[in-house]
Amino acid sequence: MKNEVFLLIGGNLGDRLFLIEQAEILIEKNIGNIIQKSSIYESEPWGFETEHLFLNAVVVTETDQSPQEVLNQAQTIEILLGRKRSLQGYSARTMDVDILFFNDAVMETEKLIIPHPKLSERKFTLLPLCEIAAAKMHPIAQLTIKDLLLNCSDISKVTLFKKR
Repeated sequence: MKNEVFLLIGGNLGDRLFLIEQAEILIEKNIGNIIQKSSIYESEPWGFETEHLFLNAVVVTETDQSPQEVLNQAQTIEILLGRKRSLQGYSARTMDVDILFFNDAVMETEKLIIPHPKLSERKFTLLPLCEIAAAKMHPIAQLTIKDLLLNCSDISKVTLFKKR
């Protein structure tokens, strides 16, 4: 049986739209078939200051890989698309690939927490996720994505950039 993985992709440096398209090509090649894509949203930075706005989208992929294998592939895709990791926490980046959900798994290792621990705090994640999976249940919060979005206290501006 295939695993269903929800990934948040996006960045705020370089040709943002091109980089999202490239990330999707690399996800299909290295992780698995993309079966759903949200629209692309533009948002203010979250957790740090920069003048560069982010573009983000959520994609759903089917994969035979384990969560750790998906994480390794996601980090490789980030590097291939020019990601430079900062030691100071959040920073501007060309590409970020975050695992939001892996089936309905709940797991925590030193390198990976599923579902993504900040998912319910970030409107830039919840809006595209709600577009394609409003009724999906968060396995810990026991709320739907729509309810998480309605309860989200994030007041940052997130706008539709490109409908798909």
